[in-house]
Amino acid sequence: MIRHTPRLRALRVASPTPLQGATPAARRSRFRGVPGIVRPFVLPLALLALFEWYARRAAALGSDALAPPSAAAKAFVGAAMDGSLWQATGFTLGTAALGLLIGAGLGVGLGIALGLSRRAARLSFLSIEVFRPVPSVALIPLAMLMFGFGVRMELSIVAFATFWPMLVLVQSAVQQVEPRLLEVSRVLGLSARERAWKIVLPAIVPRLFVALRLGVAVALVVAVTVEIAANPNGMGYAMMIAQQSLDPALMLAWLGWIGVVGFAVNVGMLQLQRFVARRMGVPA
Repeated sequence: MIRHTPRLRALRVASPTPLQGATPAARRSRFRGVPGIVRPFVLPLALLALFEWYARRAAALGSDALAPPSAAAKAFVGAAMDGSLWQATGFTLGTAALGLLIGAGLGVGLGIALGLSRRAARLSFLSIEVFRPVPSVALIPLAMLMFGFGVRMELSIVAFATFWPMLVLVQSAVQQVEPRLLEVSRVLGLSARERAWKIVLPAIVPRLFVALRLGVAVALVVAVTVEIAANPNGMGYAMMIAQQSLDPALMLAWLGWIGVVGFAVNVGMLQLQRFVARRMGVPA
């Protein structure tokens, strides 16, 4: 029989377990590799499993308002096979991109001008603060009267929605450019265009891409909203038709696809930001 002397008990307490003796870095190394790749998907998969259970339970109780994600996946495959998925996605992304190009181009140009000229900023302050809070979707009736249904109506609303955040953020970024850089450009005799291209734009690249990422999100949201409300084209219209056809599986498939498209567009913008920042020699 082994007697547990005080010395033996002290040695047992003092000797650490494998996890207790490991450093934090060693503990983290146990979870690297495949678990690290899978970890970001744990919560979404758990939510999908919970929604699957809830939708099946609701269907068993006689409700047909919800469809499980498995049924939505089958509907998604069907839409991808018949080509309607790609046609609607291409229309929405093309319209959102062109509207963003118009709105961002005008917003960046005017934002740089107002950021460099305090007098112009003071004169335009009231007009900007009056028109900027107008919801873009409130312009749908006016845009329908002016352009009718179709691409031009959606383009005008997307451009209006993306113009204001680009204008405000670019103007703020230009006003924070180091004043000595602008003084040096004046001493060197640079024109306004050369000053904007060689001094201002490299200095505001990080903030400019923050504004662009915000503009991309706004453009996609507004484009889908316009298609749901008024334009018989695109992903928003396809989702509304699925809802009116009492096809919750297809409607859920479109909803999930819109989220995936938005995520992919945001990742693409991040990669573009890093590429442009490297080419211009500024930190991303």
